[in-house]
Amino acid sequence: MARAWNRERLGLLLLGLVVIGAGLGLRDPWPPDEPRFALVAKEMVESGQWLFPTRGGFYYADKPPLYFWLMALAYRLTGELRLAFLLPSLAAGLGTLLLVHDLGRRLWGRRAGRWAAMALLVSVQFPLQARSAQIDATLAFWTTLGLYGLARHLLLGPAWRWWRIGWAAMGFGVITKGVGFLPALALIPWGWAAARGWRRIARPQGGWLAWAGGPAWMLAAVGAWLVPMLLAVAASGDPALAAYRDEILFRQTADRYLEGHGGHVAPWWYLLVQVVPWAWLPLTAALPWLVPAWWRRLRRRDGRHLVLLGWVVLVLAFFSLAAGKRGVYILPALPALALAAAPLVPGLVRRVAVQRTAWAVLAGLGALFAGLLAWLHLVPGALDAVRTREHLDPTPPLAAFAALAAAALALGPRRGVAALAGFLLALWPAYGLVGYPALDPGRSTRPFMAEIGRRIGPRAELGLTWWKEQMVLLADRPVHAVRWRGRAPREVLAEAVRWQEVAPGRWLVVPEDRLAPCFDPARTVDLGLRHGVHWHLVGSEAATGRCRGGEVPG
Repeated sequence: MARAWNRERLGLLLLGLVVIGAGLGLRDPWPPDEPRFALVAKEMVESGQWLFPTRGGFYYADKPPLYFWLMALAYRLTGELRLAFLLPSLAAGLGTLLLVHDLGRRLWGRRAGRWAAMALLVSVQFPLQARSAQIDATLAFWTTLGLYGLARHLLLGPAWRWWRIGWAAMGFGVITKGVGFLPALALIPWGWAAARGWRRIARPQGGWLAWAGGPAWMLAAVGAWLVPMLLAVAASGDPALAAYRDEILFRQTADRYLEGHGGHVAPWWYLLVQVVPWAWLPLTAALPWLVPAWWRRLRRRDGRHLVLLGWVVLVLAFFSLAAGKRGVYILPALPALALAAAPLVPGLVRRVAVQRTAWAVLAGLGALFAGLLAWLHLVPGALDAVRTREHLDPTPPLAAFAALAAAALALGPRRGVAALAGFLLALWPAYGLVGYPALDPGRSTRPFMAEIGRRIGPRAELGLTWWKEQMVLLADRPVHAVRWRGRAPREVLAEAVRWQEVAPGRWLVVPEDRLAPCFDPARTVDLGLRHGVHWHLVGSEAATGRCRGGEVPG
């Protein structure tokens, strides 16, 4: 029995590695978030400063450092950033998959564990995030481990060791992305069920010290970063470090939640209406059958479903009430939804309507990819416009996706679930092996920075204004990154001019709408449009003389 279980886990791990890992090393970090995080990790390794993350040489206080530590460690071990930047998300995705598999087995049996893992692996949002260098896949691992620990104690317990592990995982989640405490919300439906005598839950007996041991472990995990950081700030007397402390502890937590800093403000229904329907496919397509089945389980007072579904609802409510919203925020709830669906899947796949619905979803996806491909090649100028504007050709991945959909559709409506699942499992390796090489020239800034390097020569110094992180990360030399966030344009230009005047052979990269009054566009090198900005390469001969010494006219 143990051997069969280990073989099943190994098979799941290998399948997950193919789905999530195919294409690893075939692309650079892509904006908006990946270059920023990769740059932070790279600077950690190169500077040796691990306690206070920097971006372009300036303190970066938007996120706690644990995720950056993991990426920096991967970079230090491999020496290849193109490979290392995706390793934390890959490891987190595989870990989450194994946790869901094991918890499903313990809650409902071996078959349910298998269904839970597969439901998670074929859900659109899970492999999408596990294949990207955003923080959310790593956060989802910590929250899933936290929920796993609580479930082992509150549903299957008593298990005080897992109670403490679950809370420690929440602490590591907090120093990954602030909201790592989310699994603690599961105590609300569990407490409600325990007070009303619901079935299938545990009622661990223990003193207050035993219960308090869990939160204490969470505080210890947070303190592993927080205490050294606070001590270092206090000992330094550096106003910049004090500003970092205040930013990360206050503005990037409560203020961000209440006020929506970062430009992602959306109405309360945004996640439910514009994210969940596509991000949680194919589970969302099965909701007409899942919801009545869940309701029957709840009417039978099954505490397992109440805790899992109650937690999913609370997570959705938590982020729906926040001012700022992004689709990635709700990823931590997806493993619990897959777990809640797992024991019901065998019954659902026997329904003709479910099979036909899955086949219809697949047909819609196939039509989408085929339609985009046809539009590119049948509408005059469409493909040339994309190639000119985006510097890439989407034909190979779209053709691969359309072909996969057509092959899966051949299974027919009676095997719609297998067809849709097979397509979704094959989609991501195709995306990595075909899509990455085709899309990387346009998504990466490496060709753009290489062109700049060729124009100025190997010995010239380069300064960047209003830079994007991918420009610093993928430059072919060390660059002077002019601080521009939080500064008036006059101040940015003043610093850039003073830096260039020190050595006339220095070059600057400046957006077209920021050239005046210091630089004459006619004497610059027009680099064209890249990542939404029209850039110019500016030598000292392009100076208008109106900003000498950094005195920029008002």
